[in-house]
Amino acid sequence: MSPLNSLAVRTLCAATAAAVALSLYWWTLAPTVTLVDSGELIVAARGLGVAHPPGFPLYVLLAHSATWLLPFADVAKRANFASAVFAALAVGMMAAVMGEALLTVLKAGAPPKTIGRGDATAEGIRTLSVGIAPVLVAALLLAGSRTLWAYATVAEVYTLNTFLILTVFFLMLRWRRRILASGRARRTSATQHADGWLYAAALVFGLALGVHHVTVGLTLPGLAALVYATEGRAFFTSRRIMYAALCAFTGLSIYAYLPLAAARSPVLNWGDPETLQRIWWHVTGRQYQAYMSFSSALVGRHVTEFVRLITREFGPWWLPVGLVLAGIGLAAVFQNDRALCVMLLLIIAADLAYGLSYDIAEDKDAYYLPTVVALVIAAGIGAQQSLLWARARHREPGATLLSVALLLVPAVALASNFRFNDRSRYFIAHDYVDNILDTIAPGGMLLTLDWQVCSPLLYVRTIEERRRDVIVIDVNMLRRSWYFDYLRREYPDLIAGSHDKVEAFLEDLRHWEQDPQAYERDRSLNRRIDARFHDMLLDFVSRHIGGAPVYVTQDIVLSRDPSDAALARALSTTYQLVPQGLAFQLFADRAVHEPAEPVLRTRGLTDGTLRFEPDDVVELKVLPVYVTMLYNRGRYLALIGRQGRAAAAFKQAVALDPGFVPAQQALAESLRATRGE
Repeated sequence: MSPLNSLAVRTLCAATAAAVALSLYWWTLAPTVTLVDSGELIVAARGLGVAHPPGFPLYVLLAHSATWLLPFADVAKRANFASAVFAALAVGMMAAVMGEALLTVLKAGAPPKTIGRGDATAEGIRTLSVGIAPVLVAALLLAGSRTLWAYATVAEVYTLNTFLILTVFFLMLRWRRRILASGRARRTSATQHADGWLYAAALVFGLALGVHHVTVGLTLPGLAALVYATEGRAFFTSRRIMYAALCAFTGLSIYAYLPLAAARSPVLNWGDPETLQRIWWHVTGRQYQAYMSFSSALVGRHVTEFVRLITREFGPWWLPVGLVLAGIGLAAVFQNDRALCVMLLLIIAADLAYGLSYDIAEDKDAYYLPTVVALVIAAGIGAQQSLLWARARHREPGATLLSVALLLVPAVALASNFRFNDRSRYFIAHDYVDNILDTIAPGGMLLTLDWQVCSPLLYVRTIEERRRDVIVIDVNMLRRSWYFDYLRREYPDLIAGSHDKVEAFLEDLRHWEQDPQAYERDRSLNRRIDARFHDMLLDFVSRHIGGAPVYVTQDIVLSRDPSDAALARALSTTYQLVPQGLAFQLFADRAVHEPAEPVLRTRGLTDGTLRFEPDDVVELKVLPVYVTMLYNRGRYLALIGRQGRAAAAFKQAVALDPGFVPAQQALAESLRATRGE
């Protein structure tokens, strides 16, 4: 009997792979809050709030449990560890999926074929080397893959999403194998019992839609094709599909959490989804639909991006062994189990069709996780076919040696990706926020467009309860009416003081939310809402600056968005912008103001302890802020005649980015000035 037929063996494989993965993820786990959505998601989870669309209710509930029940570390690390657990479960489930996939190929009809001479039958996978090695290769390849590992060490939704997708695959493949084993000629009690696996898959599918519904939904065409190949058209006209749909809708009812959470007015209540309209807007991600585009230029750019991502997923681009195994596996499954092949290809096609037309930054790689999962399944089948070939030519010793060699494939992925995914010393987000807060005087106000500031700062203020005196305004969020409820609760005096300006803008904002096209068609409406937006913000600043300092981050000053650029012009016309650390302080006069001497913490930024790809958010959005603000500081100091201090600032900028030419040139000028040249 094949070891794959043993439930104990398959369970041991899954448990071993999951344990290895969890150890790896714990070793490389981020110790605190990270960039992108981490801070926001932790705050939503801790306070049972509503996260950004689509709200991720299942993730919020599970992560909430982790933040309260885990008996170690701070809240951020507990949430990070929850992601590690979900990823480890995904790795274990990949082992279970591979066991089902390899057994399903045998039940599909044709015996497995080898790549070279000779044929092999089920006898070919009766040994541990040929039967179990492919399962472990696939599971460990997923564990060491760049993308899953990256999200296993931070607070994010994607590892839970991957685990649930793989659970659906496992249940569907188990259902299909039971159907094939019982025969298709007539409905029997055995096939009716097998349908329990299908209904369980539908329930989990519905629950998975309560995490990241887009990537889950993209697997539906592939799953439907698998059902059609197994049961034919009759299934889709029977009561069974109604039962499956009912199970899916039962899982989907997890979204009832959103209005229940919103009714509690939690700290984070994104979108305030209490009404049916707002629930629909939130679940469908209405605010992100503007990022969808089908232009040839955009798709072409995303194709290049995808190729770069996928070629580094399982190791260095110049050693694509994992992708080669996936190619072998797809060819083999095309011959042996056409239905499984179609399922995998449809999952990849649907995922790419969406991903290549969705223009979003930072976590775009996570949108390709269904493709990664499909390729890993194919790679596992490719490993099995390679072992069958070795066994046919060289008997059992050859298969055993090749199985050992194949286990080096995930080892290569792990070694290649470790330096990029080791976040055990990742303090960049926390240091970024601390460096900004250290600049801000007590009671100060900070205006920013930078989500890499807002998200971790939300965590620091809400969970760590530090610098509650600072008024932080996300200028982007001011374009959402729900955000004003947050501002009223956090800064009641601010909103009360500018009541008339706020209400005038909200009048337009609520109309815009109902019908944004009306503002695109009517330029007068568009000018009015922009004018009211600027009036409100300038009123915030003018009222606050009389009693405490006001600061802006450089993205407001340098924004290319027409509306934000107009705001920057209004601010620079009325106020003097003096660089203070990583922000500009606004002054109502034009006198000389000595910038404070910032002591910037830059752990992991350029000291070599962490590695970043060129497309990493640190390289694209965080490091440039440090470099340009040090450069701005130097320029201001040079302007007021402090050439020595200016040279020191330019040196810091060049140390962080040796290729930043403006700082190099300014440094040379300051050094000449200090020598009296």
